[in-house]
Amino acid sequence: MSLLPDRRVRDDWFHGLVPQCVDIDPQAYLESAYSFALCRAERAHAVRIERAAHVYSSSLFDLGTNAEVSIGPFAMLNGARLICESQITIGAHVLISWNVVIMDSYRLPPDPARRRALIERASAPLHRMVDPALPAAPVHLRDNVWLGFDVCVLPGVTIGEGSVVGARSVVCGDVSPYTLVAGNPARPVRDLPRPPRAHEVAP
Repeated sequence: MSLLPDRRVRDDWFHGLVPQCVDIDPQAYLESAYSFALCRAERAHAVRIERAAHVYSSSLFDLGTNAEVSIGPFAMLNGARLICESQITIGAHVLISWNVVIMDSYRLPPDPARRRALIERASAPLHRMVDPALPAAPVHLRDNVWLGFDVCVLPGVTIGEGSVVGARSVVCGDVSPYTLVAGNPARPVRDLPRPPRAHEVAP
């Protein structure tokens, strides 16, 4: 797709613009600029949506000032929420189902007193409920991953190539390539078949 000269999405129901920090390949599809209504990223090229990737309007990029997100070729986001303060990478041919949350930061501290102080300031204009002292941990989804609906991927997780995460699972640790995981916390269920290597394919 090509953005209109003013960075609107053609035939968009939402009247906002796609931020300048978002790079969209001409062959990618973005349903609505609303996906970036919560984008506060300030770095150049903070978001890269590559060739033939699809981002549907119920997907949200909830990005902090230093966020960096990449969406690989032929990836599909169908109603996901990306909460990013550092880095989220999504590989090629990744399928992300409805209501998936991928987060590289918890944003709020576990300490009740610090959390209460942030909540009490939440009504102030332009205040964000984010503790800047909390570290973020990048999240990586390798190629050909499939996340079922309502999955939550927590900070610091890498999901290996070709893996599948069952619906409503919470992924708090790395997932090995070509593994089916499910549950809360997500645990391995079984290995998945690997594609044949090039030298193993019959002529």
